[in-house]
Amino acid sequence: MNKDRFHNHIGQEIGFTVDDWQECQLPSHADMNGHFCRLEVLNVDKHAEDLYHSFSEDTNQHNWTYLPYGPFNDYESFYLWLKDNCLDIDPLFHTVIDQHTQSAVGLASYLRINPKVGVIEVGHIHFSPKLQQTVMSTEAMYLMMQRVFDELGYRRYEWKCDALNAKSRKSAQRLGFTFEAVFRQATMYKGRNRDTAWYAIIDSDWPKIKQAFQNWLDPENFDKSGQQKTKLQMTLDLDN
Repeated sequence: MNKDRFHNHIGQEIGFTVDDWQECQLPSHADMNGHFCRLEVLNVDKHAEDLYHSFSEDTNQHNWTYLPYGPFNDYESFYLWLKDNCLDIDPLFHTVIDQHTQSAVGLASYLRINPKVGVIEVGHIHFSPKLQQTVMSTEAMYLMMQRVFDELGYRRYEWKCDALNAKSRKSAQRLGFTFEAVFRQATMYKGRNRDTAWYAIIDSDWPKIKQAFQNWLDPENFDKSGQQKTKLQMTLDLDN
């Protein structure tokens, strides 16, 4: 992080100049292809059935607790929810496809997209039991980051969650997001309060985070049974 102090002509401290800034593009609808998974923009008729069956493996429905919608008791209501709520450009929902089985096993989206200032958020993350704690889940998040920073040139990538969602908070930190603050009583959902924890990656963080992902995703990091040899290590020095 730049420690230099900047002042205007009357001595007030101000932010550093953003030179040659150009407004970013909106995320494209092109597939994001990895070795283990692929992300496709949600197509309800193509993906809904796979997603419903994948999510149904969460038999106690705990994956729905911190989402503002669901669970759905039947396929028809799930299908209609997808059709009515998940086909906009913001949020832009993506389906995670298992490259081995070619089945849809999870959802994630870009949202609160602000190309003018280069800020975008990842959210509506719902990974089925088939996807959780797999190489695919990590690769999916890497592919979404790669599009944001390398392809589109955004300056800031945000992750927000219920401050009580310990699993989401742990995931954010594992993936390289930096904790910034808790916004108290930020919203309400499902009839209850939500304090919101904010995390972010900025463009100056990305080179180190990208290298950590690439090292971890290297085929040499996995044994013949697919088990990781070394954990994903984010060693960021955000003061430099």
